Amino acid sequence: MPVRVASKSVRVRSLVARAAGHGFAGVMAYSVREALWLVSEGVRDVLVGYPTVDRESLATLAADVTARAEITLMVDDVAHLGLIADADQAAGANGSANARPIQVCLDVDCSLRVGAGALTAHLGTRRSPLREPGDVAALATVAQARGLAVRGLMFYEAQVAGLPDTSPAVRLVKHLTMREVNDRRVRILAAVRDALGQEVELVNAGGTGSIEVSGGAPGVTEVTAGSGLYTPGLFDGYRSFRPRPASFFGLDVVREPAPGWVTAFAGGYVASGKAGAARVPRLFTPGYALNGPEGVGEVQTPLRVTRGASGAGLRIGDRVWLRHAKAGEMMERFDQVHLVRGDKVVETVPTYRGEHKNFG
Repeated sequence: MPVRVASKSVRVRSLVARAAGHGFAGVMAYSVREALWLVSEGVRDVLVGYPTVDRESLATLAADVTARAEITLMVDDVAHLGLIADADQAAGANGSANARPIQVCLDVDCSLRVGAGALTAHLGTRRSPLREPGDVAALATVAQARGLAVRGLMFYEAQVAGLPDTSPAVRLVKHLTMREVNDRRVRILAAVRDALGQEVELVNAGGTGSIEVSGGAPGVTEVTAGSGLYTPGLFDGYRSFRPRPASFFGLDVVREPAPGWVTAFAGGYVASGKAGAARVPRLFTPGYALNGPEGVGEVQTPLRVTRGASGAGLRIGDRVWLRHAKAGEMMERFDQVHLVRGDKVVETVPTYRGEHKNFG
C-alpha cells in the first residue's frame, strides 16, 4: 500500500524529499502555492489536501504544463469547480494551456453520525459536504462536464487518525467509524464509476493514527501519513503503535526564581485545535514539570522540580528540551532545523518558513 507523505506535518522540504526516498510515494500539500513551489523544486505527484479559492495560484497552475501534470486539486463543491474551470479557460484563451485536463480529487465526509434528525451527533471534523453516493457522483459528473479529470476520492477519517486511544468510548467511535466508512466507500466508488464510465485512479485514506486500519480498507489505493515521522505529543496516547519522538525544541534557562524552580525563555508554542492541556508542549528533559497556573508563556516558561526527581539541577544558561503537541506546525516557528545523529549535528536545513514566506 503506497504511503503519501503529508507535507503539512513535516514542513521541511529536504525531509519531505528524504521520505520519498524511503518508501513514501507522492506528497499531500496543504495549499496550491505550496504545491506549485514543491513541483518547481522537482517534487512529483502532489495532491493538495484542501480546497482553494486562490485565483492567482489556480491561474499559475493552469498555465504551467508541469503543474497540470503533477498537481491534483481537492474539491467538494461546484463553486470550487467553477474557479478551476475559469482559470483553465483563461489559460486556454491566452494560448498557454496544455491539452492535459486539470486533475481534481473529491473530498468525502467521513464523520460518524449517531442518532437521527435534530438529535444527530456529528463525531469528527467539519470538512466536506459530500457524504452520500449520489452527491459524490453528481459532483464528479459536473467536474467531468467542465473538462476536468476526476482523478480520485479522499476519505479522511479524522476521528480515527487524530484521536488518542484515551478511553473505551474513543475506541468504540473508531471501530464504528471504520465499519460505516468502509461500507459507504464501496457504494460511493460504484456510483462514481457509473457516473464517469470508469474507475478512479486514486482513493486516499487515513493518517498516521489510522494507517494500519485505513491501509487494509476496501477500495483504498493509498494512505497518507506525516506526523509519525516526528511523533509529536498528541501521539503519546495511541495504542496502535509505540511512539519514538524525533523532533524537539530547546529553551534556555534564564532565571532561578526560587529553590526548586527555573524559568526558561519563551516557549508558548501552543498547537492549533481546541484549547486545553492536550495542545501544550510536553517536557522531554526529565525531573521537571510545567507550572499549572502559568503553563507555557510568550516570553517565559516556569518549570518546577518534580517530587522525587533524580538528576534535576538545571541552572541559568542550561537548556531544557520539549516536544510540540503537533508535528509540522512547530516548524512555522523557526527558519531552520538541526538534524542530529547521536550527540552530533550532522546537517542543518531550512524549514518552509526559512525558504519561502508565502504559501497563502
